[in-house]
Amino acid sequence: MKVTRYQVVRRLTRAAAHSDAQLIAEAAALAEGWAVLADLMGVVCSTPDSAGPEGVRAAAHPQLYPQLTIRKMAGAVLVVRPGTASPASRIDLIARTCVDLLRGRARVRWEQDIHHAEQRLHTAVLHLLLSGQSHLATDVLATAATHATVFRLSGQLVHAAYQTHWRAAQPSVSPKAPRMLVCMEGNELVVVALHGLDQGRHVARPFVARIAARHQLAGGVSDPLPLDMVATAWAEAGTARHGATSGCLASATFLGSHGLLRVVPADRLARWSAAVLTPLTREQHRTLEAYLRSGSAQAAAAVLDVSEGTVRSRLRWIGTLLAAELDNPTVQAQLLLALRAPAPSQRVSTSACLGPDRPLPTELLDPDDAQRWASALLKPLDRPLRIALRCWLQHRGRTAPAASELGLSRSTLTDWLSKCGSALSLDLSSATVRAELHLAAETIATLEDTPARLPRRGGRTYRGQQS
Repeated sequence: MKVTRYQVVRRLTRAAAHSDAQLIAEAAALAEGWAVLADLMGVVCSTPDSAGPEGVRAAAHPQLYPQLTIRKMAGAVLVVRPGTASPASRIDLIARTCVDLLRGRARVRWEQDIHHAEQRLHTAVLHLLLSGQSHLATDVLATAATHATVFRLSGQLVHAAYQTHWRAAQPSVSPKAPRMLVCMEGNELVVVALHGLDQGRHVARPFVARIAARHQLAGGVSDPLPLDMVATAWAEAGTARHGATSGCLASATFLGSHGLLRVVPADRLARWSAAVLTPLTREQHRTLEAYLRSGSAQAAAAVLDVSEGTVRSRLRWIGTLLAAELDNPTVQAQLLLALRAPAPSQRVSTSACLGPDRPLPTELLDPDDAQRWASALLKPLDRPLRIALRCWLQHRGRTAPAASELGLSRSTLTDWLSKCGSALSLDLSSATVRAELHLAAETIATLEDTPARLPRRGGRTYRGQQS
């Protein structure tokens, strides 16, 4: 039966969709002879197998085999021996089509190799960041990024979402590409957006939100953190993800419309922050943030890869420069707010003072606005819960000393704090959430909001002060 040109191309194309070997087998069948694909190492594939040696010799010395059709391409040679009844035009069509298809398959394989190498590199850089090797990660990326925002997503379609993200975003770590790491960690899709303190910090979120919505993934988002604190951002994003619903992203530090970064005008917050932090060098800035977010000098030392003594020495000097008592929980909350603020558009030459006398400085909000903000944020809490939460925040999130001062058992206080988190729909393990709650609690505190005024109901675990 006569085979048309269309049928030749169609049969070869279908064969190429499966493998090189099937393409060569189809070429041999259409040529009614044999076909061999050879490279510098010898036979790649041959139909029939016995034709392999002759195909290799013909590829090496084509002038000795004028009866064969030989086509060279990058790194390989196609050799076709036609049957006696096969017209030359068909053999030429078979050879040209096979070469084009083989080149296309080679290009796809090359792109896949590059794709897989890029994916492995993303994972390797993520692991460097998680292990605290941020200097190695920045060397690999050749980036000037100083901060990262971590997204962690999970769901039934997480693998499909991963492939979609790669196709749509074309994430890359090449010098000219947007800085975004995308990889699979277990059953999670992880996206790490790399950016400056202000530049590019919100670029990734809309895209990741669309991925989450399209594939019904539950996602958690960290606060933007310095690169050497990606492990903290990782934990924040994981905690936030547990409270997220399918198709949505939940922020670890999201206080909704009550968040101070939304309540205080951005330019005012930026000027105040710059005035507070002006005396600090970049190293001191990083040390302070590591200490405030991790909660102790020991934990900060592990983050910064220095000794605990070095961290304490730096903190003493930072306290002197800022003229502030860094052990005071209100000062800590104010500093963490300053560290999260955007950079000002103009250089600020003035300075600002910190202190517990006014939790929210008048440079940020006037007293009436501060009272309205704090009252709205803590409105869901009754008085006993508000007193317990305030005391716990004054003890910087430490349950044992707070329970002792409140005259509660630790289990009772833990239960009350869980109720506070549920009533406020907030994650109390987040340092930034605790900081804003502390500022709110201190802003509206009265003489009645003390442990001594906590209403007593009797009972074994809810007791009064011991005489």
